[in-house]
Amino acid sequence: MMRRAHSYSPSAVQTARVLGLEIARARRAQRMSQVELAERAGISENTLRSVERGAPTVAVGIVFEVARLVGLDLLGVQPSDLSDIEARSRERLALLPARVRPRPGEEIDDDF
Repeated sequence: MMRRAHSYSPSAVQTARVLGLEIARARRAQRMSQVELAERAGISENTLRSVERGAPTVAVGIVFEVARLVGLDLLGVQPSDLSDIEARSRERLALLPARVRPRPGEEIDDDF
């Protein structure tokens, strides 16, 4: 089965690049080699290079794990605060309808 190419918005690509650069910066600041970080993360060196390049095709879980291993605070919060933030997010989500239907005649603007 042939994989379909996926296009990403310029904003998503730039965000992935910035996160990759921050991961590379943090790794170097800790004087950690790519080999060492890849081993700690349980990924190949090629995958780590893709993470640091900001390739949007790398699984988000891998990127988050690598970021945590080099000490980056994701979402601008400490890891200890994530449980509270998750609970509040679930509460806010529960206030919204479970299903959302488009309004009749409303066009979706998906032009990036």
